[in-house]
Amino acid sequence: MHFSKDHEWVRLDGDVATVGITQYAADALGDVVFVETPDAGKVVTKGDGFAVVESVKAASDVYAPVSGEVIEGNAALASAPETVNADPEGEGWFAKIKVSDTSTEGLMDRAAYDAFLASL
Repeated sequence: MHFSKDHEWVRLDGDVATVGITQYAADALGDVVFVETPDAGKVVTKGDGFAVVESVKAASDVYAPVSGEVIEGNAALASAPETVNADPEGEGWFAKIKVSDTSTEGLMDRAAYDAFLASL
């Protein structure tokens, strides 16, 4: 698993990336009440907003940590947005993206991300 400075995570399986927000981001948001995931076929570019998450505190864009084409949005989050709080780095994933580049350049591994969090 790799992490962005915007608190997204990405898990690569071949050329398919599963993407979501980190435990840190979920905790900072508080109770998630709405999630808008991207539709299959949407082309996303690394760094661009591709999903929206709303909590009782704020609405936030979720930024793509990789570029490619969305092959699946997590439809289950529409009826159960609280899954993002309960399991943000598992069942609370936002999208699966067929990546155009499997490089993880610019992303951090868990140890680097933990060190980044400690510096905030």
